[in-house]
Amino acid sequence: MYFQELNNDQRREMVNSLQRFQALRDAKGIHAAHRGSLTWMKSKGHEYLVRSYYDKACRRKQSSLGARSPGTEKMKADFEAKRAAAEDRLKNLRDTMERQAAVNRALGLGRVPLIGARIMRALDGFGVLGSGIRILGTNAMYGYEAPSGVRIDSGLATTEHIDLLFDARGGLTFVGDDDVSESSLLRILQRVDTSFERAKQPCRAVNRDGYLVDLIKPMQSRPWKEVPGKIGADPEVPSAIQIEGLDWLHNSPGFEAVAIDEKGEPVRIAAPDPRAWAAHKLWLSGRANREPLKRQRDAAQAEAVGALVANYLTHLPFDTEQLRMLPKELVDSAARLFVQKDTAVRT
Repeated sequence: MYFQELNNDQRREMVNSLQRFQALRDAKGIHAAHRGSLTWMKSKGHEYLVRSYYDKACRRKQSSLGARSPGTEKMKADFEAKRAAAEDRLKNLRDTMERQAAVNRALGLGRVPLIGARIMRALDGFGVLGSGIRILGTNAMYGYEAPSGVRIDSGLATTEHIDLLFDARGGLTFVGDDDVSESSLLRILQRVDTSFERAKQPCRAVNRDGYLVDLIKPMQSRPWKEVPGKIGADPEVPSAIQIEGLDWLHNSPGFEAVAIDEKGEPVRIAAPDPRAWAAHKLWLSGRANREPLKRQRDAAQAEAVGALVANYLTHLPFDTEQLRMLPKELVDSAARLFVQKDTAVRT
């Protein structure tokens, strides 16, 4: 398994992209804290300072901050000054990121398919990416290669769908929590592309171009027992299907990275620990009930991510204690994946 290492120009602009992306995220947070407006409203002969804004579900919220006084007048003036400064900073950083994206495209840094990147950004915008939802499947590989400063063979990383791992314990693959129902996930997808709808399979959404989003969750220890909740409550939205072995990924540590999409724009990816991911892929490659072509691809992807961890993500050693969520026999069989060797193709 060989990787193409980024050249010096690409490394430099990758670092610049990460720094500017973080600055943009910070600016968005400050701007969000000053969303809406402060206005005076009369009630029973008195004026009160009221904050009005719309939440992420587009519901109008209002709260009183107190009767009119020198203190609330100063509060209003400070809020409006800070909001104007936040809007100006956000605009400048967006312009900077747009120029950075053009540089990234020219250097060929873009990797993550656009539709997958847009879905991840939408989930991130709703605050569920990495907090109830993780990216699984082939798309996770973009998150593993980005901080390594290499590219995995496109034949292994290219995909036309995204998987979502739904975590019923806690609401593209994703892990969701109790606050994120399948119907709300479908609404998020439809904000990305209005043509997304439930496919014939109950666990799948598809858009007009045939891009698939699979919603899955770990198999219950007692699969015959129904778990109360929103799963499958609406025949028009995807319902999570249980998959054997995914509890290992669900219980693994989280892994977050920033990759670059095909337009040159950064995108945050939250995925399972790459060591557990590679071991799970190796396990899938040995499943007799899995299609032969998929088993071969599983094995190659396991080899690739194992070599990536061993040679580049060296802060993640192959430690049985850190992989205690996996069966011992699986850890033992996966150990060969994480042997360090020269795998680089340098440009």
